[in-house]
Amino acid sequence: MNAYLNALGIVCSLGAGKAAVAKALFTGARHGICKREGWIPGHAPPLGAVEVPLPPIPQALAGTRDNRNNRLLLAAAQEIETDIRAAIAHYGHARIGVVLGTSTTGIEEATNGIAAYRRDGTWPPDYRYAHQELGAPAAFLAQWLALGGPSYSISTACTSGARALLSAQRLLKLGLCDAVLCGGVDTLCRLAINGFHALEAVDMQPCDPFSRHRRGINIGEAAALFLMTRERGPVQLLGGGASSDAYHMSSPDPQGTGAQTAMRNALRNAGLDASQIDYVNLHGTATEHNDSMESQAVASLFGRPVPCSSTKSLTGHTLAAAGALEAAFCWLSLIDDRAKRRLPPHIWDEQADPALPALAFVRVGDHLPTGGRRYLMSNSFAFGGNNSSLILGDPA
Repeated sequence: MNAYLNALGIVCSLGAGKAAVAKALFTGARHGICKREGWIPGHAPPLGAVEVPLPPIPQALAGTRDNRNNRLLLAAAQEIETDIRAAIAHYGHARIGVVLGTSTTGIEEATNGIAAYRRDGTWPPDYRYAHQELGAPAAFLAQWLALGGPSYSISTACTSGARALLSAQRLLKLGLCDAVLCGGVDTLCRLAINGFHALEAVDMQPCDPFSRHRRGINIGEAAALFLMTRERGPVQLLGGGASSDAYHMSSPDPQGTGAQTAMRNALRNAGLDASQIDYVNLHGTATEHNDSMESQAVASLFGRPVPCSSTKSLTGHTLAAAGALEAAFCWLSLIDDRAKRRLPPHIWDEQADPALPALAFVRVGDHLPTGGRRYLMSNSFAFGGNNSSLILGDPA
């Protein structure tokens, strides 16, 4: 079954909208990662915060749906609102679904509300428990657009956004929807930032994926929203794969067995061979164990220097949004000027870890080969050995 990614709305620390994000992405601009006070006591970690003004929640929903996560999602949705409204007119409200990956939802607002309750003994007037429910972003989008198709969120940690695209593809294949709004959204929150800090996984300097000096992640926030249909569009979701190695609660299988399984499943699902992949967007968190595992998995599977990069040094790790955001970067490469078709560069200190297999990291200005269809892979790996891989390409 053919699934096409017909439209993309995107907001992250690189900017708002496809044009701004692509400009920063392909030039390797690291302006989105800045040190910020107030998130970890006694520290100022670099964070990939969205600094552009976000749109207000529509008045009819402002009393029940107003939080930063939904405003970030709305900003992405508004970029493709014309496409969404056209799909509604074509298919009808009841035939359009919503599947989103998320993990933070409105937990920052909930944290502030709980702090106020502990201090004052009463809940603040704007506290809404529903903000922190994992289904809240999907429910907001469906309610705003009056959609009647399946609507739900997926929360599998850092694979959530990627799995949302796989679930959307399944809804189309099963005939339950004619179009699906799918992607991921997560916002900065103290719970997640301090949780990773407690795991000693946060770098207090801009992160360096796959470097011998890597010390951990920078955390970011983002929303990436696709309109997926069966009708031919600019980019095709050729397939995807998933696995769960359940090696450890927070550490990946050191040999990358589960990661390889997810990539092999994606290739099989897409009907492709590893030799046909032109680029891999790595999960590349800049943590010791993830980068070691992933470099081994990629080197073993491809057996050749396939161009690859981690974009988390540009955006931070956007948690549940990461899989959708990095698929969006592949989308931007495929729709880039055909004379260029630039690839996202790997921005780091260029001090390779000699203990890791050597990978062919993309430099600023590198681009896809010309001629023929091009196929790009995007990897996402998560706590609990939860792995996923997507393959995007030129439409047939």
